[in-house]
Amino acid sequence: MAGGTWSGTDRPVLPGFYMNFEAAALSAILPGSQGIVAVPVKANWGAVKQFVEITSEQGIYDAFGRDQSGSASAQAILKLALLGKPKKVLAYRIADATAAKAALTLKDSASANVLKLEAKYEGARGNGFSVIIQTNAVDASKKDLKLLEGSAVLKTFTFPGSSVQAAADALNQDSGNTWLTATVLAPGNGTLAAVSGSAFTGGNSGISGIASADYLNALSTLETQEFHVLALDGVTDTGIQASVAAWTSRLRSEGKGIVTVLGGPAADDTASDAASRAAARSALFNHEAIINVGTGAILAGTSYSSAWVSAYVAGLIAGQKLSESTTYAAAPFSDVTRRWTRSEQESSVKNGVFLLYHDGQKVKVLRGMNSLVSLRQGQNAAWKKIRTIRVMDAINQDLLRTAEEGYIGKVNNTEEGRLALVESAKQYMQTLAQAGVIETTGFDVYLNPAYYGETAGLTPEPDQVYIKWDAQLTDVMEQIFGTFIVH
Repeated sequence: MAGGTWSGTDRPVLPGFYMNFEAAALSAILPGSQGIVAVPVKANWGAVKQFVEITSEQGIYDAFGRDQSGSASAQAILKLALLGKPKKVLAYRIADATAAKAALTLKDSASANVLKLEAKYEGARGNGFSVIIQTNAVDASKKDLKLLEGSAVLKTFTFPGSSVQAAADALNQDSGNTWLTATVLAPGNGTLAAVSGSAFTGGNSGISGIASADYLNALSTLETQEFHVLALDGVTDTGIQASVAAWTSRLRSEGKGIVTVLGGPAADDTASDAASRAAARSALFNHEAIINVGTGAILAGTSYSSAWVSAYVAGLIAGQKLSESTTYAAAPFSDVTRRWTRSEQESSVKNGVFLLYHDGQKVKVLRGMNSLVSLRQGQNAAWKKIRTIRVMDAINQDLLRTAEEGYIGKVNNTEEGRLALVESAKQYMQTLAQAGVIETTGFDVYLNPAYYGETAGLTPEPDQVYIKWDAQLTDVMEQIFGTFIVH
């Protein structure tokens, strides 16, 4: 799907739908579509370098287990993202070259190595597995292989006791077996030796050596997926964050309307000059598609830095309707790790910091701001709001999809064909107006007069069409000013 931005001096080569947004030409899409959050994670279990769709807390445990030891981030970061209520979370487990699966070799009754059991996934979790092999209590011709994790029995596999292959088949053909694979090494004498609690060894989560290159490789792979908001798993490394910001900007220039949510370390969140530190991060990002979270928060007695809270904010942004704003949205946290003063809160709005605050009863979002501080050419103050960017991204993707499915390569570039495109676009705008995303009056779609009509000074190529959209984007009430008259 080719798309992106264009300029009069640098026109794209690929066929596609290219849209420029300017301050006087905003439009939007129907509200109600929920977005997808993408998060790279570290874990002690689960598929490595593969995308896993997560829609529930149980789904987190099914995919990555419950082991949160070491530097595993999957369980906590994905739960935070889900609390924002996105449509789903796209998790991608990263690992270094040391990642390995735990394994155990079983012997037959003659002490020959005959069966290798291997954890399904790389990770330290597999080192907690053990097996018991004993004669079945009901049928002495069969054996039971019990798989344990710690002291808990995960599964009992029953098989004929005279065949090593039968044991392997019992494990590999069981659709409920999500823990092990079995490989026959040799037939042996056909009888597995009884064991009592033999443990798996060699499992490595591949976390300790993870570097910036692993995150960048994850981002490269993520380019092939559909998602709307990106968060990192508590990463505060400035080099990684700068690379992610540059990556986000590049994807947007190529027509992929995504936003990224980042944050800082706990030390920044709780410092006496927390406002200045957060503002400094925003100044570095200074982009409408980068949200910089400035406050840590407390959930169920656990304190999370703003870098971790960024996953919740990503879920919140993705989960909202396009007609909604994150401003004053209630959050599930019991408190923030540092309460900012009124003047600090005001500075956060001016300096592009996304702030959570405690209003005396609950934690809420102060204002839905991105990190854009210095406006670029063609931008106005609306570009500083998350809602504005989401609407523009949604409309761009919707128009791109509509153009590819209904017009590009299908409709002749004649006056009749161009008018048909314009009329279809007007109907689309009418739908947006009825949905309350744009104002109901004053919107229009027409052929760009710079290329068509009596005042045209430019000549489009035979396969190019230039149209313009005029609309007033609606906003939510964020400031209410009242006057109380006393008589």
